[in-house]
Amino acid sequence: MNTQRETRTDGEHHVVILGAGYAGMAAAVQLAARTGKRRDAVRVTVVNAGERFTERMRLHMTAAGRPLDTMSVPEMLEGTGARFTRGWVTAVDAGARTVRIDDERVLSYDTLVYALGGVADTSPVPGADDYAYTLSSAQDARLLADRLKGLGGEDPEGGEDRERGNGTVVVVGTGLTGVESAAEIAERYPRLDVVLLGGEEPGAAMNDKARAHVRAALDRLGVRVSSGVRVAKVLAGSVELEGGESIAADAVLWTGGTRVAPLAAAAGLEVDERGRVVTDQALRSVSHPEVYAVGDAAAIRQGYGVMHGTCQGGMPTGVHAALSIDRVLRGKEPKPFRFGYYHTPVSLGRGDAVVQFTRPDDSPRRICLVGAMAVRYKETVTASPWPTYGRMKKMPASGAFWPRGGRFTRIRGDK
Repeated sequence: MNTQRETRTDGEHHVVILGAGYAGMAAAVQLAARTGKRRDAVRVTVVNAGERFTERMRLHMTAAGRPLDTMSVPEMLEGTGARFTRGWVTAVDAGARTVRIDDERVLSYDTLVYALGGVADTSPVPGADDYAYTLSSAQDARLLADRLKGLGGEDPEGGEDRERGNGTVVVVGTGLTGVESAAEIAERYPRLDVVLLGGEEPGAAMNDKARAHVRAALDRLGVRVSSGVRVAKVLAGSVELEGGESIAADAVLWTGGTRVAPLAAAAGLEVDERGRVVTDQALRSVSHPEVYAVGDAAAIRQGYGVMHGTCQGGMPTGVHAALSIDRVLRGKEPKPFRFGYYHTPVSLGRGDAVVQFTRPDDSPRRICLVGAMAVRYKETVTASPWPTYGRMKKMPASGAFWPRGGRFTRIRGDK
């Protein structure tokens, strides 16, 4: 096998960022903008499987047949000094400080930002990996869209085709992704029978008003909800529940849990039980401090526990990693990362939504938005990352504001 190895420049500090999702892009743009005047000494390389930025918060819409806008990662990086490398990361050698791409090329790094994110975890249930669709990528969402189009008609928004579709779609997982997906599919394809299965009631973490609105919206859209159940097996045309009940399914969407790639563990980085890189308070790997981990790929502890993966938390981790790297390069100590949650926006089709405002530990407050106002709020949140990266290119400090969480995020011993 012929392996291409990059040429290093003496005295140059090379920062390699793996992944151009919400957290990886935040780290790339923020770091490149802050080190731009030192381009002779600092080089930033972003590695991603494709050139297109995926709006993961819209993948449930893609699955229902609504196309995503085209957002180019290389175009966003233009003018920052950061370089883009397209390819799949196939290995990381933390000892040698190298990254292998497509099993053909090797990049050396001085500092690594690990931002490869997570995918749907279909491994615990037999048949889920073989027969269930996921929203792990835009390509996965489009595969489901093709299947739903065949079940629900060629043109689900107009004409007689609305009456042609029939079949059952089972959405596994009553978390936010499952709720959004079930509502979107039911609204887009009203002739399909949509079943939402999971261990908890939809909106279980919300207050009474928000939870009731979620359930009313699902009822209005004709979604059949079955909570308190566990899937035992996924078959070619059905889903089997623990206890023996079988539900016929023409398509199954799996949204029950996420996992991360085994690359970090294989590289020798210390990981948690889910394979996420365990970090210190500055977001550095506790076993390899030259590696920073952000977003879904990181196990980041706050006073309330380990953060869960969302865009609202992912982007700040990327920005903070960039700030930490910049401080270290300037001979300073990085500051601890602190983040408090502030909302949970959930779309319920195109014309309805609910926004649950939260305490920093993600527990629900009494305040929530529903209906048209929540729709506008949710769309503003969903559309915000891309223009935020654009602003950071010119004003990097504009991306460094987020709720720190006060007493909720302090770890014992912190001041």
